[in-house]
Amino acid sequence: MYSPTPSDWREANRAHWDERAEVHATSAYYDLDGFRAGADPLRAFELAEVGDVTGRTLLHLQCHIGLDTLSWARHGASRVVGLDFSPRAVETARGLAADLGLGPERAAFVTADVYDAAEAVPEESYDIVYTGVGALCWLPDLTRWARTAASLVAPGGFLYLAEFHPLADILDDETGSRITHDYFARDAWVEDTPGTYAAQDAATRHNRRVEWQHPLGEVVSALAAAGLRLEFLHEHDVSLFRRFGCFEVRDGYYRYPADRPRIPLMYSLRAAKA
Repeated sequence: MYSPTPSDWREANRAHWDERAEVHATSAYYDLDGFRAGADPLRAFELAEVGDVTGRTLLHLQCHIGLDTLSWARHGASRVVGLDFSPRAVETARGLAADLGLGPERAAFVTADVYDAAEAVPEESYDIVYTGVGALCWLPDLTRWARTAASLVAPGGFLYLAEFHPLADILDDETGSRITHDYFARDAWVEDTPGTYAAQDAATRHNRRVEWQHPLGEVVSALAAAGLRLEFLHEHDVSLFRRFGCFEVRDGYYRYPADRPRIPLMYSLRAAKA
């Protein structure tokens, strides 16, 4: 339900994600054994759009348990740094880095709120500031996020964002065809349901979470106001989980049935610093 932002939103979300980090570390969805053996969770469009990272530094904001972060190191980034506000998630990420033989000079992880990233990460700037899917909905203030992220992009570098499309958030859960929520709502969305996208039947205790909806124009405008220049904005007709009950799995992604009209389910953008 929509409501004014509760005062404990950060604490509620941290407890929620500490618990989910533990669940995700043993889930088939994240498949950590497969990852250790070489599986690559990065999406094909991300690899193409980010391009060659060989010899470049990369900061991953809101990195969760670090699979995407460490994958960029595998793809040749000279140093990756992941930041997340969940101590449990960071602990898992550090363990994975050690399992892969990546010391802190190649892969470091920091526990901090994303708004405090400029003070928390070890370097002043990075060639690439990356933020992965499912991150922005946990932030009430996109202007502050964009300023923080832009301040960490090195001159000549860029910010890359891959995110779930806000249009998907306003449709009904079963068919993904009926508008049930307000696209322009700005109040917090407070939810209290058990489980997680990675293990829907998991028995969880910290189920209360607080999220915000950010229309596409708000995201682009915040980055532009922070001094970054948009290089592209792409929309994608795929999802990474069964967002709607009608979805089918084709080509490794969740999609609408082939005979159904589609909407964008994800988007990606790259914004450069001169």
